[in-house]
Amino acid sequence: MPVVGAVTLYVSLLTFTLRVHPDRLDYVDQVLGACVKKLSGKEKLEDSRATKQIVALLSAPLEKYSNIVTALELSNYPRVMDYLDNATTKVMALVIIQSIMKNTTCISTSDKIEALFDLIKGLIKDMDGAQDDELDEEDFKEEQNSVARLIHMLHNDDHDEMLKILCTVQKHILQGGPKRLPFTVPSLVFSALKLVRRLQGQDGDVTGEEVPATPKKIFQILHQTIEALQCIPCPELSLRLYLQCAEAANDCDLEPVAYEFFTQAFILYEEEIADSKAQITALHLIIGTLQRMNIFGVENRDTLTHKTTGYSAKLLKKPDQCRAVYACSHLFWTDDQDGIMDGERVLLCLKRALRIANAAQQMANVSKGSSGSVILFIEILNKYLYFFEKGIPQITNTVIQDLIELIRTEKQNDSSASDPSAEAFFASTLRYIEFQKQKGGSIGEKYEQIKAS
Repeated sequence: MPVVGAVTLYVSLLTFTLRVHPDRLDYVDQVLGACVKKLSGKEKLEDSRATKQIVALLSAPLEKYSNIVTALELSNYPRVMDYLDNATTKVMALVIIQSIMKNTTCISTSDKIEALFDLIKGLIKDMDGAQDDELDEEDFKEEQNSVARLIHMLHNDDHDEMLKILCTVQKHILQGGPKRLPFTVPSLVFSALKLVRRLQGQDGDVTGEEVPATPKKIFQILHQTIEALQCIPCPELSLRLYLQCAEAANDCDLEPVAYEFFTQAFILYEEEIADSKAQITALHLIIGTLQRMNIFGVENRDTLTHKTTGYSAKLLKKPDQCRAVYACSHLFWTDDQDGIMDGERVLLCLKRALRIANAAQQMANVSKGSSGSVILFIEILNKYLYFFEKGIPQITNTVIQDLIELIRTEKQNDSSASDPSAEAFFASTLRYIEFQKQKGGSIGEKYEQIKAS
């Protein structure tokens, strides 16, 4: 009997078995085993009709039980899949993942996940003789996004078992190669961080393999996982993940771990990120994350803030330098309890931003014959107002009044056509000052001496 006829027969027999004896998994496995025996000695199927029937054979248990965990108990299920060609193995792997998504199946043990990843190996690593370069880019992205979504479906309430699950996933996805890692590593990282949040406040020894799940142990795994991205290279993504881990370590009161993640982020910024736009984005991410950190001691925090402000002043374009430097002012004044409150350094950042904005104006005057837009000065004015309301003693109404007059002078000296967005921004800022005056009370008193009109 031709192979296609034999496989069609087994499809019919399996359909009958699932309908009459749905509770007898051993019968289902026997039918699959008989199919394997019939196909034994043959290479991967090349007949498209036979391949189609194999897919139907493998899909039948998924459709009947609506639970991949049941299919994972069938010992002959993966043996049947081995006869599919690489392209069809991927198709079947997508069918399995879609079944899990559709039925929101929770796979909660590392052994089951090991078996599952063996079934979908066509999506998570290069198969022998497979050429991913021939695959359409959109199809490849969709496949890898499916794997990424699958990782978020893996869960166990038991912390130690969840750690085993993460280790199993890590072992498989790190074999995925440079094209797959940017899709799958972030999912693993955020699943691990979810476990870290559950373990928050716990600690323990991290030596050995069979230790209980602790934040330190998970952070070790995360460090290894993100490090794998550096061989691609994918510095912007790695930097984002390092900063996420640093913030989680901060919440777990693990200062050395948080500092190490920041160190890795800085190394990536210095050595790997060369594009000016990417540097701007990375720097603002660093500033935003560092602002939320409250675990660092004086020495470590000073080191990190000094580095960050230094990077800000070295950006290529003056306007970008200015915006990064005034953003750094938030590193020296936080509203949290026991937060940093250093008004002198806030003022130094804002004055430095003003000097850079003035330099940008002069450069515009040399290159374009006009002083250029005053938008940077207005942005800095808004920062002054923010910290003025926070009650920083070094920022007085006199300083703000002088800055308002400076903006008006710059606008008058600008011989070119005015910038409508800057005009609207400045007018809105002045309206805000008047509005605060009219509020009365302590806020009104603070603003009373500022002449906005």
